[in-house]
Amino acid sequence: MIDLSFSFYDLEYFLLIFVRISMFVFLAPFFSMTSVPRNVRVILSIFISFLLYLTLTPSQAVMTDSLVELAVIVVKEALVGLLIGFSCNICTSILNFAGHVADMETGLSMVQALDPTTREQTTITGGLYNYSFNMMMLASGLYIYLLGALKDSYILIPVNGAVFRPDDLLNSMLTFMADYVFIGFRIILPIFAAVLMLNAILGIIAKVSPQMNMFAIGVQLKILVGLGILFLTVGLLPAITDMIYTEMKRMLAAFVSSMV
Repeated sequence: MIDLSFSFYDLEYFLLIFVRISMFVFLAPFFSMTSVPRNVRVILSIFISFLLYLTLTPSQAVMTDSLVELAVIVVKEALVGLLIGFSCNICTSILNFAGHVADMETGLSMVQALDPTTREQTTITGGLYNYSFNMMMLASGLYIYLLGALKDSYILIPVNGAVFRPDDLLNSMLTFMADYVFIGFRIILPIFAAVLMLNAILGIIAKVSPQMNMFAIGVQLKILVGLGILFLTVGLLPAITDMIYTEMKRMLAAFVSSMV
């Protein structure tokens, strides 16, 4: 006979686990896409929370005597889930940055498209990089790694065991901002170099033949060269995705270590 009885303390501990999991699911990449129904995200959060509840040992640290103490624990768990999800989500902004710079160099910065995953306006190249990242995220099983990292966070940061260190969080964000620009320019380096060479050639031609309208010719050539480089560098998309994966894992470890 299956015993389904539980105490109020068990329910309280399960709900605290659910708070951290739900905050992560609603902010982490892939899970937070608007194309994923909210009902699915809620059910997924409940399912993951139940599995973790069966494997974790309830901590005495969550036993409270007042509603204020319980509210403080809930806020702490929500912040832990938000920070873990945020550490992964901000890494995808590198792709948008690279796409904006690439389209600005090729003259496609005015072309905007609606991204159905975020319901925001994005550039053509940024959309290409984002779709490629999400596709390879599914193919490589990175979402399994994210869920595994979330599970392991309960070993380092048990329920009501988070100790927030603002200085470490700030240092992690400053390091990310440096990597944000560095990785973004590494992604668009082929396009940037090709357009730079094209500008130099057009400048020489303008000096040799001033009567030619280099502005009208240059706009069309930049678009042609930019699309050509994108076509030729399709094989580099796995390497681009790997750079984002590496940065995501580093940021996840840095944020978790700042709360231990």
